[in-house]
Amino acid sequence: MFINFVVFMGLYPANRISESISNMVNRTFRWIICGELILLVMPIAVWFSDWSWTPDEDNFLLRPLFWATETASSPWGILTCIVLSLWFIRSVPLSLKRAIALMIVLAIAIIGGQIVKSAIKDAVEEPRPYVLWLEKAYKSNNEQAFYLQPRKARARIIDQYLHGQNLVPPWLVKHWKHETGYSFPSGHTLFTATWALLGMGILLPRRRYFSAAVLMFWAVTVAGSRLLLGMHWPEDLIVSILLSGIFASLACWAAERWVFPSKDENENHTGASFS
Repeated sequence: MFINFVVFMGLYPANRISESISNMVNRTFRWIICGELILLVMPIAVWFSDWSWTPDEDNFLLRPLFWATETASSPWGILTCIVLSLWFIRSVPLSLKRAIALMIVLAIAIIGGQIVKSAIKDAVEEPRPYVLWLEKAYKSNNEQAFYLQPRKARARIIDQYLHGQNLVPPWLVKHWKHETGYSFPSGHTLFTATWALLGMGILLPRRRYFSAAVLMFWAVTVAGSRLLLGMHWPEDLIVSILLSGIFASLACWAAERWVFPSKDENENHTGASFS
């Protein structure tokens, strides 16, 4: 409907709109859907396995997974965004003006996803796995009472129950105290999956295979870390990945439509680029 309106108003020629849609479907949506299916394999498998989280201090993977999850945590997530934005610009030769436009598109996709995530969390109010475990293991107040407290008070409750114990490592207790919000959906998974699918939609069609593969591996690793650290349920990850597909698709459509030069422009382009 929007496309028809644009053509009717004469803002863009009909043949240019048609060509843009064709390129978008062939080069972008196909790879984003493939990436989304790959990202969904792990959480769906865990969901069907009826796996339930319990603390496991002896799991040697926990600490490396925590380091991975920190790349999407505040404040390190901001640095991650800067590095990845520059990585995308370096991987796709663009003029200065188009490079800035691409950074804006990427930022809108990431920030937009986090805004929607926060709204859903406040609406659904699903407790985190570690909160339910605390309630069961220490016969603490129910999760409703926990979430009625201010965030600082929630952190004190966690410290009260886990101070001096040996079951949960101190660094994980500290992480829990920093992450006392609701569970559904996973902001970390949404963050990393959106970047990974942006890589599938922008970098992979331009033969940046290694970059796209690294982003996909990172997204799967962070998603797995959210499960093993007691922060999320499998369905949190599934919905986050589906949401990331929406934001990545919109961003890639905008990038193909307004940021990346056409074939003719690219051949005739002689200005400064970030190649």
